[in-house]
Amino acid sequence: MIDYIKGEIAELTPASVVIENNGIGYLLHISLNTYSALNGQKSSKLYVYEAIREDAHLLFGFNDKHERELFLLLISVSGIGAGTARMILSSMNPHELESVIASGNADMLKTVKGIGLKTAQRVIVDLKDKIRISEGVGIPSVVDSKIVEESVAALVMLGFPQNVSHKAVSKILKDKPDCTIEEVLKLALKML
Repeated sequence: MIDYIKGEIAELTPASVVIENNGIGYLLHISLNTYSALNGQKSSKLYVYEAIREDAHLLFGFNDKHERELFLLLISVSGIGAGTARMILSSMNPHELESVIASGNADMLKTVKGIGLKTAQRVIVDLKDKIRISEGVGIPSVVDSKIVEESVAALVMLGFPQNVSHKAVSKILKDKPDCTIEEVLKLALKML
């Protein structure tokens, strides 16, 4: 798997960029956000998502890891393909998208070409727990739902009720979003 491509920008359009690296030109499909970041630059480092299909091998490029993480979350939703995810990321910047999902604003998602009400609602339902806005800071951040799931499961195995465990884990991650599973469990055991 390709993590990133770094090189000179050979061609740039609002939908794609060709990055030349060691004599090879890589065509990457990009969002308008990435296009804006690349415009006027001579070289770049783009994070990559590689889509291998029966009929094509496509590369999608992102200016930062955060945008790529959102793209991966979007394509995990049933009915959202790589093209639609790129369209969503072109319609709003990553922080706006996170705010729209966190607030449950299906009407705003419906403004994206190709997104109907049911798809917008599915995106919100599937991703709301994975995207959270840090209170006080006002900056959205992606929360690793694996940490929540594994921490709650561990506490339940230790004999604590699931709803109580989930509340404790949520409170800990709200206060300290960078905690590891081990740190969450230690703090939760002190709370419960």
